[in-house]
Amino acid sequence: MSEKTKPFALITGASKGIGKSIAYELAKQGYPLLLVARSDEELKALSDDIQVKYGISAAILSIDLSTNGASLKVIDWIKMNNYPVGFLVNNAGYGVWGDFSQSSLTDQLGMMQLNMNVVVELSHLLVPILSQEKQAYILNISSTAAYQAVPTLAVYSATKAFVLLFTRALRFELAQTSISVSCFSPGPVDTGFAARAGLNAFSKMAEKFNMQPDEVAKMAVKAMFSKKSEVIPGFTNIISVYANRILPKAFIEKTAAGIYKI
Repeated sequence: MSEKTKPFALITGASKGIGKSIAYELAKQGYPLLLVARSDEELKALSDDIQVKYGISAAILSIDLSTNGASLKVIDWIKMNNYPVGFLVNNAGYGVWGDFSQSSLTDQLGMMQLNMNVVVELSHLLVPILSQEKQAYILNISSTAAYQAVPTLAVYSATKAFVLLFTRALRFELAQTSISVSCFSPGPVDTGFAARAGLNAFSKMAEKFNMQPDEVAKMAVKAMFSKKSEVIPGFTNIISVYANRILPKAFIEKTAAGIYKI
């Protein structure tokens, strides 16, 4: 199958981290890309590099998805250029660390908008477009934080739990269509997430457990193409999630609070 006959992959948060690595992974497999993120400079550098290395089209849209109406602008861009989209990778997101009552409400609401609302908006707006392909995919990036309440990351963990449950339900609803829906829930990944969330002290400890974006991206893409419903990469992360299911919630939350209070 040539690039001309392959559908495009829309990747949000594509300028760095897991999103950037997923872009490279799909480019290696010959899929043209639609790269969306805030940084125009980083997107241009990524697009140029992908086109040089793989000869793959990588169109870019620099936009802050957390602003009202951003998802509609993405869809307008797609329709205006008549891009045949066969993949939606909902990767964009961030965390805000700190005691909820002491944290900025504006920051918390912005995180909720990006981590949850944009996932719902783009999924809803793109289902009619994705359904035109013989086989299409939605890949939602969640987190191991989705499986437990995390004090000092209260809203972030709740947003990721939303993504997980939304994905499960949407997968069931679309089971008889051409669209496969998967959720990928990594633990710590070397993406700069901890530093952006304000977890500078924790970021040093997390380095011992961090997975690398490239290895995580390979696992995510493989899970998507295998039509897996839910994947947690890394043995330690799997054990952690399993422990969350069998140990008392009060114990898990107290343990998490002790870790993230560093």
